[in-house]
Amino acid sequence: MTQSSRRALVTGASGAIGTAIALALADAGHELIVHAHGHSERAEAVASRIRDSGGQARAIVFDVADAAASRQAVETLIAEQPIQIIVNNAGIHDDAPMAGMSEAQWRRVIDVSLHGFFNVTQPALLAMARTRFGRIVSVSSVAAVLGNRGQTNYAAAKAGLHGASKSLAREMASRGIAVNVVAPGLIETPMLGESFDAATIKALVPAGRVGKPEEVAALVAFLCSDAAGYINGQVIGINGGMG
Repeated sequence: MTQSSRRALVTGASGAIGTAIALALADAGHELIVHAHGHSERAEAVASRIRDSGGQARAIVFDVADAAASRQAVETLIAEQPIQIIVNNAGIHDDAPMAGMSEAQWRRVIDVSLHGFFNVTQPALLAMARTRFGRIVSVSSVAAVLGNRGQTNYAAAKAGLHGASKSLAREMASRGIAVNVVAPGLIETPMLGESFDAATIKALVPAGRVGKPEEVAALVAFLCSDAAGYINGQVIGINGGMG
């Protein structure tokens, strides 16, 4: 393995942002493990797209909220070869005002985003540390920074990633491992178009537009590069100036 080509796992890679991240890392020369939970055909399509462009990729399916399934999947992968890049992108919404939110809504959102971070990352750490190189990037949200009505569960889960990543960065920095968070604002996805009209976007975003998945992916790809080794324990917003 060369210094510029590493093995990367992207969770939740079947969605718009995850797909863009997987493609950006593949363009940087990395071997991709493209993860999905409920959309295996989408993950395989992303992996096929990477292979068709001359890259290396495979699809993998498991529930990041299932600790045993996650550990088994990650341990099987690292038995072949260490994973040196992990992008924790898997996450779900289940919005409701907290006064009307069910316990199941609260728990499932936190299980996927926050427990999923632990379930996927922890089993890979020792093998990663032995290579003396690692990049762990978790995808959060502007909601974790500013708060958002109807998203106490989502904001709590994503904000948890901030503290966990800052702490893990302190634990692993001496091993050449950088741990960071990116916190996107309004990004162009199929779900966004159903929730925000043009006037609302202009009112919320100083830049006056939504971001593109490729813009988030470019930031993640940089944080996963050799050049970003001294950026560690940071939460970096990508939100058009929202805050």
